[in-house]
Amino acid sequence: MTASARPVPRLHVVTGKGGTGKTSVAAALALALAGPGRRVLLVEVEGRQGIASLFGTAPLGYEERHLASGAGGGEVFGQSVDADEALLDYLAMFYRLGSAGRVLQKFGAIDFATTIAPGLRDILLTGKLKEAVSRTESGRMAYDAVVLDAPPTGRVVKFLNVTVESGRLAKTGPIGKHSRSVARLLHSSQTAVHLVTTPAAMPVQETIDAHRDLMAADLPVGRIIMNKVAGAKTGEVTSEELEAGLARAGIAPDESLVRGLAAEYESARTEIQAVDAYRDRLERLGRPVEELPLLPEGVDLSGLYQLARELRPGGPYED
Repeated sequence: MTASARPVPRLHVVTGKGGTGKTSVAAALALALAGPGRRVLLVEVEGRQGIASLFGTAPLGYEERHLASGAGGGEVFGQSVDADEALLDYLAMFYRLGSAGRVLQKFGAIDFATTIAPGLRDILLTGKLKEAVSRTESGRMAYDAVVLDAPPTGRVVKFLNVTVESGRLAKTGPIGKHSRSVARLLHSSQTAVHLVTTPAAMPVQETIDAHRDLMAADLPVGRIIMNKVAGAKTGEVTSEELEAGLARAGIAPDESLVRGLAAEYESARTEIQAVDAYRDRLERLGRPVEELPLLPEGVDLSGLYQLARELRPGGPYED
């Protein structure tokens, strides 16, 4: 990175409307970022265990554990962050409660605290992210990057901005200091919020709305990723070209077969034109727009590596 280049984000927040494949994209991005000698932490905060199912592994827990080798030879670790466990960490770190925190948990005090103060859960979750980003081990950063499978676009601004509001309310003491340090990270160039969409009207509109809300909250938008894009030729194809192609394949160019192929191609071409229109709308936001292919067989571990290779050319996340 040159002196004039922008700082490299270390926290990558991946969000999108439900059904756009944001968990798959987050997992693929973690694999893509795990270059030679690099360690990447992939985190989920909603307890859905979507990451574990993609990697074909046992459910993730609060303890970080190795998931897979990165697409570039590094290592990817996984973690499911739980607000209750994060609160115990918080009590031990700032109030030296240690095992006393477990006693509070046993008597339900932690559930009570997070119930009467709903925003506390998001504060604890984002605080754990900040700890992972800034942690050092043996004189170096524990992780070169942290990737978050974040809440969906409809909730992500509130989730990421909760520490700003709590910092305003708690001016002094460990809660205020902690909230302000997390807010600084989430609003800095060390963070990038990537928006995942599919080429369809509702996800694209929600992406545009989320971009507007993120900008209004002064949260750093990264890339827009259009997922599940089916590829096809976009030009005109004549009946004569179809007949010639069938002949080269050793298939008799039956008239009904040619008509059927032409109809299928026209349908696909209409879909491609729609994708072009959605891409144009997204590009007007002034952000880089990347496309990931539709995997007809679904996304498994091999599919994640395929998507990771699509994200790697040119190192768009590490420039």
